[in-house]
Amino acid sequence: MKNLIKPARISYGIMIAALAIQQIFYKGFRPVILPPFHLSVAGYALYVYVISAVLIAAGVAIIFEIGSRPVSLILGGVLLLVFCVCQIPYELISDPYYKHFGVWVNALKELAIAGGAFVVAGSFMTIDEGKENSLIMLLERLIPLGSVFFCITMISFGIDHFLYADGISTLVPNWMPWHLFWTYFAGTALICSGLAIILRVKLKLSSLLLALMIFLWLILLHIPRAVADPHSLQGNEVSSVFEAFGFSGIAFLMAYGYHTKK
Repeated sequence: MKNLIKPARISYGIMIAALAIQQIFYKGFRPVILPPFHLSVAGYALYVYVISAVLIAAGVAIIFEIGSRPVSLILGGVLLLVFCVCQIPYELISDPYYKHFGVWVNALKELAIAGGAFVVAGSFMTIDEGKENSLIMLLERLIPLGSVFFCITMISFGIDHFLYADGISTLVPNWMPWHLFWTYFAGTALICSGLAIILRVKLKLSSLLLALMIFLWLILLHIPRAVADPHSLQGNEVSSVFEAFGFSGIAFLMAYGYHTKK
């Protein structure tokens, strides 16, 4: 199983690069990267292209292990900052439905992606502290919180399965029986696995089961939906494919190869 550590990192890098490529294709930020209140900013297209190019470079660096640890740490720090100063204010100030848990999906996905970056960074062995600058040393302290950020999102999505069961049940493939049962089952699994990982109860088993469940969703749910409808909402279903792929890799890394400083 440990032989899958590198592919798990690669899945995260592919997710980051793919979301950035989508931004270039659609000439706009994905809502999991930046909320839509920036649309009137002068030079918007240039910002999209430049930031997307940086994200692609980060994804490639993680895939090919070129300075992957510092790149992942900086990526995680930036995404966490965007979550705090952009996603949260947008929901509280600009979204009239902010009291509805379901509208926080994109913000929570960004928190998960930020947490995933710290998990990826933690999957590489530490280097000599003397060779690290102060920013990297500061971001190192967030590595243990990477799994917490990710699991907060998983728990929240699990709660969504109960709050919006009727709507979410329509996402279950038609060929599967008992749509509501699988909706509640998935919600329970997300909540339980998230809590177990945060509390470090059967950490390896909980992380592996979470990784397997998300990967099964990728195969059974997200890929068929993306093939059937690749363009609506600026490729939202395609984004979901890469997000599920990256999230399954993050969950696997929490089970294996997750190193933190002693």
